[in-house]
Amino acid sequence: MYNLALILLCYIIGAIPFSYLVSLTQGVDIRTRGSGNVGATNVLRTLGPAAAAAALIADVFKGIVAAWIGSMTGSEWMIAGCALAAVIGHCYSVFLRFAGGKGVATSAGIIIYLLPRELLILLVVFVVLVALLRYVSLGSITVAALFPILTLIMREPAALIVMSLLMAILVIYQHRENIQRLRSGTEPKLGAKA
Repeated sequence: MYNLALILLCYIIGAIPFSYLVSLTQGVDIRTRGSGNVGATNVLRTLGPAAAAAALIADVFKGIVAAWIGSMTGSEWMIAGCALAAVIGHCYSVFLRFAGGKGVATSAGIIIYLLPRELLILLVVFVVLVALLRYVSLGSITVAALFPILTLIMREPAALIVMSLLMAILVIYQHRENIQRLRSGTEPKLGAKA
């Protein structure tokens, strides 16, 4: 029962829609602007870098907190469960009628806390792709797909490998509309205004 309560707590933490809350402080509902996504990239396009930085930091922090809560149990499977619960909460927030963001920033927080070796590689790949091609979504999809491969290569514990695979599937699934736009050539590049 205690473990279930911790997983539920991590879901609630993940479900706090910081991008939405940041947009409300600017008198805007981010769900009705730009892509409609409740995430830092849409905040950047709609409200600018300061608001996007606030949303990004808060969403990353959700992942760090969830991973920390899981790590306090001493169980690798609980770490994985708490981390996944936070990403699911971010993507399917109870506070937004089970809508939400794409899980990238919250996943990044989890990786920062749990898997610093993988973080460095993923960060380099993401930055290079976005710098060269200017598609945040393509960078996010690529590092999501690479994440479970790296956990296998680095011989991480089974629980974290399973966690990385499930996180990757969820993040890529949340980008399904971006994938369609990338294929059709209509995906907005970084720096494009909403």
